[in-house]
Amino acid sequence: MPAVEEVLDERDLSVAAVPAPARRRRADLGALIGYLALGVLVLIQLWISPAGRVLSHNDDDHGFFAFVLAHGERVVFHGANPLFSDRMNVPDGVNMMANTTVLALSVPLAPVTHWLGAGVSLVLLLTLGLSGTAFAWYWVLSRHLVTGRVAAWIGGLWCGFAPTMVSHANGHINFVSLFVVPFLVWQVLRLREPGRVVRGGVVLGLLVVLQVFINEEILLFTALTLGVFVSAYAALEPRAVAGYWRRFVAGLGVAVVTALVPLAYPLWFQFAGPQSYSGQPFEPGKFVTDLLSLGAYARQSLAGNAAIARELSVSPTEENTFFGVPMLVMIVVSVVLLWRNLAARAAAIAGLVLLIMSMGPELRIAGHDTGIPLPFALIAHVPVIDLVSVTRFAMVPATIIGLLLALAADRVPLLERRRRLAFWAGLALAVVPVLPKPLPVVAADPLPPFIAQQQWRDYVTPGRTLVTVPLPEVTTGRAGMRWFALSGLDYAVPRGYFMGPANPPLTITGSWNAAPRPTSELLRLAGAYGRMPVVSVADRTSAVADLTYWRASVVVLVPGTPHHDLLRSIITELLGKAPQPVGGVLLWDVRDIATPSG
Repeated sequence: MPAVEEVLDERDLSVAAVPAPARRRRADLGALIGYLALGVLVLIQLWISPAGRVLSHNDDDHGFFAFVLAHGERVVFHGANPLFSDRMNVPDGVNMMANTTVLALSVPLAPVTHWLGAGVSLVLLLTLGLSGTAFAWYWVLSRHLVTGRVAAWIGGLWCGFAPTMVSHANGHINFVSLFVVPFLVWQVLRLREPGRVVRGGVVLGLLVVLQVFINEEILLFTALTLGVFVSAYAALEPRAVAGYWRRFVAGLGVAVVTALVPLAYPLWFQFAGPQSYSGQPFEPGKFVTDLLSLGAYARQSLAGNAAIARELSVSPTEENTFFGVPMLVMIVVSVVLLWRNLAARAAAIAGLVLLIMSMGPELRIAGHDTGIPLPFALIAHVPVIDLVSVTRFAMVPATIIGLLLALAADRVPLLERRRRLAFWAGLALAVVPVLPKPLPVVAADPLPPFIAQQQWRDYVTPGRTLVTVPLPEVTTGRAGMRWFALSGLDYAVPRGYFMGPANPPLTITGSWNAAPRPTSELLRLAGAYGRMPVVSVADRTSAVADLTYWRASVVVLVPGTPHHDLLRSIITELLGKAPQPVGGVLLWDVRDIATPSG
């Protein structure tokens, strides 16, 4: 493992004078303010109306994370179980550990959610995620890896606002909140130092616990990257690690024990508790990195082209590469400048390995699978790896680019004037085109008085649910999810958008929807194709059985939903009664026909 001096390539620190404490503090404050300002700019359109707008590229996850934040509020203010929610997917509930519940963020922010609403908490966390990640990398770089604040600022800027981060800011709180990772990485590297086996191991273990409750997927990426980095460094200079590998391994052991003590039960609950699942609802080769995306620009970059990005990416939230050709050139330049630095070389190797992993089991070029096999095919179905969206492995090289740029920029003062100017000009040409634009939003329909004024309380009795149509599911039931989240989960709902077993006990593969029921399928197909089905006696019987299973008190048709009149006719046919207009919605009171026994 490299020492700090090795990371700096044993350069003469007298070349750059160490800034005075006051100057250093001003530089730190300036970096923080700059990152915060850029974070606000990226989310400015959502800041204008946190509860009245949704992110247009990803309103599904926008609704899901609003639910997650509302759950955190209920944990603090209502004593709810942090690992499980009985408010959604009634009667089965949701395993919150098996979902991305960001408990380490939602629980501390519970007062904000309670007093200002889930919408404010969501945009606040997205902003702080981007800015905090940038500043965290700036802090670690400026204290331990580089001597110049400008170099550290460049590294932090890229790590916090690279195209992958901005694309995930379309609702993915868990993937933009990476501010623990720099400290976690640095604690791992410090385990090589004498006297840090216990102290360093305990600190590292506690950071692992914190990261688990933010995003386990990122923790996996970090562990894999460090594993490749350490292996590459040992292979490049085996004598360098001979003197300290034992205490390094011992420190890792202390970290594992420290982390397992508080994590043993939550992890058991995640993988073996109620509503746990195995695997993803898609094949590993479906969502992968396209080779041509490396030199293209993302939708939200200044030089981005939406049509090109659409062809080369999985979705607007998964543009995990999109570095642009000038940045690819600067990566090569940085590696050349740092070639004598073994740590930088090992980091570049780690980035390359994870980039290849992100390309999946076969190479994809311009949206077409070429049939050329890649190494990931060998591990695609390994447990835990099979829970990952493969293209996200590319978040690792995106971060490593920031570190290489910072280390290279820190070395530039040692170059002759002409080369210095060439480096800074090249860096500007590489960075400016990928700077972010504000994320697009759309206006959300206002909550009807039935929800906003809590008129539902006159119909939904304790232990019963409010059933919105379309049912609150991925893609089709966004309004129902939003109503539910913005209400603070005060009423319970069946089904929902979450990860759970597809159809237990027959199938426990992960799914974004609850197990299908006759009525949910009938309404889904009618809403999708706009065709009136022939409602049979069996359909009516199933509707009563499903509403009973869902413990329904009332069925509410979402105003303005596609095929509104068609769905109204179907529900009326199924229930044998006309709807009542109440508080801006049409509702069917089903307490007389849906009579749960439990």
